[in-house]
Formats: sequence, structure tokens, C-alpha cells
Amino acid sequence: MEKKQASPRRARTAGFTLVELMVVVAIIAILATTAGVYLFGALDDADQTKAKAEIQAMKSAITAYMLKNNRKLPNTLDEIAPFMDPPRVPKDPWGNAYVYTKEGTRAFKIVSYGADGAPGGDEVNADITSE
Repeated sequence: MEKKQASPRRARTAGFTLVELMVVVAIIAILATTAGVYLFGALDDADQTKAKAEIQAMKSAITAYMLKNNRKLPNTLDEIAPFMDPPRVPKDPWGNAYVYTKEGTRAFKIVSYGADGAPGGDEVNADITSE
């Protein structure tokens, strides 16, 4: 049984050339880079939103603490842990402790210093407060 040889024209058109493959890889790299830039921006927004939600939850826990303790503010955030769900005081999304300060007999402030962990800053490093 004789093998049928492919015509010279058909043999040249089979598969992809190196240039075609390089163009496809370059397009995929450009798309991946663009998607990555937007993804990292979305992650920063998510961290800031999480910090705001956790601060709001701590404010609610402080209110519950005050109702149970004759309107007295807690001295530290650790005192409100039983009023949290789960019963622990979280760290901010960047792994730093929230800063709690009393500002009078019934006023208080909770702050996350953002991604850099230092007061001030802008964008992802901006402070997030309970005010």
C-alpha cells in the first residue's frame, strides 16, 4: 500500500508560523497586563470598603457595650470583643491594629491608617475613620 504524499501547496499551509504565534502571545500579554492593572485597583477598593465595614461593626459593638455598662465607653477595643461577631476585634485589611481613642465621656474615634500604616496619606494610604 502506497502512502499518498501531500501536495507541496498543502504542506506549506499546515500549522502556524513563528510570527503568527508571537503576535498571539503579545496580544495575550497586553490583555493580561490591562486586566491586572484593573484587578489590583479593585483589590485596593475592596480593602478600603472592608475597613469601613469593620469600623462600622466596631461602632455597633461599642454602642452595645455602652448599653450594658451604664453608658461608659470601653478603655480598649479588646473590651468590645464579646459584642463582635465573631467575638474578636479584627485587624485592618493591611494587618495593622485599629486605633481607638476616647474623645470625651461618650465620644470616641476608630481609625485605620490605610495601607502604609501611618497617619495621613492619600488613595490607598488614606486614613479611614469612624467619623
